[in-house]
Amino acid sequence: MLRFHVDHKRQNSRARTGRIETGHGDFETPVFMPVGTQGSVKAVSPEDLGQADVGIILANTYHLYLRPGHETIRRLGGLHRFMNWKGAILTDSGGFQVYSLAGLRKISEEGVTFQSHLDGSRHFIGPKEAMDIQHALAADIIMAFDECAPYPADHGYVSNSVRLTSLWAKKCIENRGDGGQALFGIVQGGMYDDLRRISAEALVSMDFDGYALGGLSVGEDQETRLRVASNVREFLPEDKPVYMMGVGTPEDIVEAVRLGVDMFDCVMPTRNARNGTLFTSQGKLNIKNARYTEDENPIDKDCRCYTCTNYSRAYLRHLYMARELLAYRLNTIHNLCYYSQLMSDIRQAIKEDGMDRFQITDNILSE
Repeated sequence: MLRFHVDHKRQNSRARTGRIETGHGDFETPVFMPVGTQGSVKAVSPEDLGQADVGIILANTYHLYLRPGHETIRRLGGLHRFMNWKGAILTDSGGFQVYSLAGLRKISEEGVTFQSHLDGSRHFIGPKEAMDIQHALAADIIMAFDECAPYPADHGYVSNSVRLTSLWAKKCIENRGDGGQALFGIVQGGMYDDLRRISAEALVSMDFDGYALGGLSVGEDQETRLRVASNVREFLPEDKPVYMMGVGTPEDIVEAVRLGVDMFDCVMPTRNARNGTLFTSQGKLNIKNARYTEDENPIDKDCRCYTCTNYSRAYLRHLYMARELLAYRLNTIHNLCYYSQLMSDIRQAIKEDGMDRFQITDNILSE
């Protein structure tokens, strides 16, 4: 079972550091969770993740349900053993992936009937099924099944989404089982402050182990996203971790930490790495640029990751332009280390009461 401790919080600030204890190790918060959709963080091994100081990853319920199947993973000893990952795992509920299927799904009071994006076969996932799948995967933290409203959406549609999310959350608690997994509720409500409050208060009354802010980063601007997060945070308890789902630009993370958010996930560091965009202490670097053809410097002279310690920009550009598979691994290692260091720097700033002054460089390095 999850235990959460707040270590440092200044009286006039929401930003805080803490520690989450799970059956597969502890990790400090605020924390960034790399996305391992299909039981693998793309292009890197579990050993690479460990060397990048990753303590928890996210895996995807919907994708693992479809392939190889949650019962297969159960028979093989659970997801940790299946993928040889010794750290903590959080599994999402599958609600967001079902939401993204749009024309391939039908929502009812009981759950969602949908067609597989792989072969068109028909499936049903409701709150009980979402719990059964995540029990089979045996993640440390599991998520309640929710209905993520599209953006933009009218008040009436989102109001019904909040109603379904609350209904399904109650059923998830009733079917959570006794495996010791922590269960988080997901606050919905779109961009409507009144509906967000209704959703948050309903979930808090059910006493989840943690709370997530869902339905964000779906097309809204940053100002709206942060306004919603700030308003919701007021209704969530201080003794439970708060998770902002799918939000992962360095700038958004910094601002959300100031609002009291503890956990983040996003495909950004890994997807950008595979597209040749690398994060550095001086801004973003596009390794495809011809200016790096004979550049013997590391990606970032301030970074001590495996990639920066051993390889030059020139070599990394060559690998990328030649479409060598090693390019994806080395780039991903660096971006994950950048995010780990970012979170470490944020935690240190909070401990030194310097979060109000904390800034990152979001420049794009000159062409």
